[in-house]
Amino acid sequence: MRVLVTGATGFVGHALVPALDSAAHEVRGASRANGPALDDVGADWHSLLDGCDAVVHLAAMVHVMEGAATLAERFQAVNVQGTTRLAVQAAAAGVRRFVMLSSIKVHGESGHLSESSPRTTLDPYGRSKRDAEDAVCEIGARTGLQVVVIRPPLVYGPGVRANFAALAAAVRRGLPLPLGSIDNQRSLVGLGNLVDLIATCLVHPGAANQAFLVSDGEDLSTPDLVRRMAAVLGQKARLVPVPESLLMLVASGLGRREDVRRLVGSLTVDITKARELLGWEPPNSVDTSLREALR
Repeated sequence: MRVLVTGATGFVGHALVPALDSAAHEVRGASRANGPALDDVGADWHSLLDGCDAVVHLAAMVHVMEGAATLAERFQAVNVQGTTRLAVQAAAAGVRRFVMLSSIKVHGESGHLSESSPRTTLDPYGRSKRDAEDAVCEIGARTGLQVVVIRPPLVYGPGVRANFAALAAAVRRGLPLPLGSIDNQRSLVGLGNLVDLIATCLVHPGAANQAFLVSDGEDLSTPDLVRRMAAVLGQKARLVPVPESLLMLVASGLGRREDVRRLVGSLTVDITKARELLGWEPPNSVDTSLREALR
């Protein structure tokens, strides 16, 4: 199968492209260096799409760029309008399947979620992903393009950044962490597990015109995650019991409320649909994925 992967040099693309190569797919990688910009209203994807059987669309704006008019407008221009232009041109080029990496944020950032959970996100990024899903599915319904949507929670692996990287750095240094009293549950997905589901969705007949949530299949509390990280790193987990209310109060004073909320809140996803419809199971355990991420 000839596959165009957008965002091929990004965090997920860097792992996906060699995985597809090893599965005997012919991969074309598009990145900022050799492909159109998603927010370019005149973006022409035809040369990259020519002869392709499928597209895996990973490219997106996750963080706002300097000079953006507004956060919401910037996300809409890149993630919605840019994705729509790509999907229209993919359908016109005869592409059969369009696999789109979306986000669990379309459902919000708390609770126990499944594909049927309301898509009631309040986050500008989440709204842009939801709107992009709707636009691509409408194109699929109109043209016959098979659309597959994958909504991951936090993805971790080699090169991961942001909160996961900061937490890992603190554990690596043996710093005391005020998380010993946290009693939550979080679903995460290791990069290898996400890549495996994407590769499955490229070829499985049952994936056509479906949406899937994905995780490692094992939910962890934040203290459990710290302990598992520490074991991989050969460190002792130094967890200090601090009431969650006090943590949130201090975080608010430091302007870090959202970062801390993600650490202490619960968000779990149900991957029954992928298991039953695709026969898919996460190939890597949490500990295996953590070793890959922290090596």
